[in-house]
Formats: sequence, structure tokens, C-alpha cells
Amino acid sequence: MAPKGCFRPRLARMAADTQHIVVVAHDPAWHTRGLALAAELRSKLTPPAVHIEHIGSTAIPGMAAKPVFDIQISVTDLAEAERAFDQPLAAMGFSRSPYQHDHVPAGLDADPEQWAKRFWSRRAHTDADCNLHVRLLGSPNERLALLFRDWFCAHPEAVPAYAHFKALLADAVSDIGTYADIKDPVVDLVITIANSWAAETGWAPHRRMP
Repeated sequence: MAPKGCFRPRLARMAADTQHIVVVAHDPAWHTRGLALAAELRSKLTPPAVHIEHIGSTAIPGMAAKPVFDIQISVTDLAEAERAFDQPLAAMGFSRSPYQHDHVPAGLDADPEQWAKRFWSRRAHTDADCNLHVRLLGSPNERLALLFRDWFCAHPEAVPAYAHFKALLADAVSDIGTYADIKDPVVDLVITIANSWAAETGWAPHRRMP
């Protein structure tokens, strides 16, 4: 078994999604579309969904991104959510992945089970391509996704450099698993800075900064 917090290849994700990676310029319409997707999911999945939020690069103004929306659904029980969500999400064109854990940031001595999740994706659909990350309310991976989004929204001067890094990486690798494994340590660095900002400002999950 690999040590906690170490580099872990995403074998399940690589097997499921090996298409060429395309990072495109930010589309201002992504914000409205992400809110609409979250609202649509909220109408189909509550309960047990507690929070449903647009996250990831498409949620950050000015950020170049893969044209795939990331939505986070916060729940109090992953097994219950899996049972409740499978049927309505299948009707919406989503497939559940066997991938059930997030990357644990490097150097963090944490039980990987604290970073558990459930994951659904939708591709080549008449509606938007989308990733659904179902995470436990109050878990470190739920917090990280929200902090990443909110820190970049509060620091637009950092957006161009990260966007440029992603575009170069997308040109250099051939599959989404390798792309994620190289990008994760950079996300770890961003979160290290973002954690200090969160402590200084009183940031908390599900409460956007003014």
C-alpha cells in the first residue's frame, strides 16, 4: 500500500476516460449554465442532497478549462446517496464510476477514507458534459473543492498563470488520468496558500466571500 498523501495513479479514471484533453478559453456563459445545472440536479436529487454547487474551473471567472462542468453534491451518507441517485442520474444520462476516492494532498497524514466520494459523469449528451462529485458534508475533500474555487475567485490575478499551466499540460499529455496526476500537486500548492487566506479571512464552506 502506498504511504498516506503520496502520488496515486488514477487507474479507474484512466480506463474510463482516455479522450484527448482540450482546454478552451473561459466562456462567461459557464456561470449561468453551472447554476442551471445545479438547480436541475437539486430538483431531482433532494433529499438526500444537502448542498449542490458549481465548482471547478468553469466556476471561476476568466479561467480556461475543459468544457466539462463540475458539480459538487454534499451529503451525509455516501451509501444512501449512491442508492438514491443512481436511477435519477441514469435517466439524465449519467454513469457512475468505480472511482471512489479523491487525491489526498501530498504530505497530509490522513486516512484516505476521509477523502471518500461517489462520482458520476456524463459525456456526448444533448445537455452539457458534466462531472458529479458526491462528497460527505464537512469532509476535507468537500472543503477543498469549495476553497479552491473561492480562493481563485478572490484572487483573479492568479487565474492567468494557472490557466496557462493547464493549457500547456493538456497539450503535453494524452489522457485524463495523467493530466490529473500531474495537476494534483499544483492544486496542493494552491490549497496551501488558500488555507492561510481562509484562516485570515474567516472563510468557511458554503459561505461565499463578498
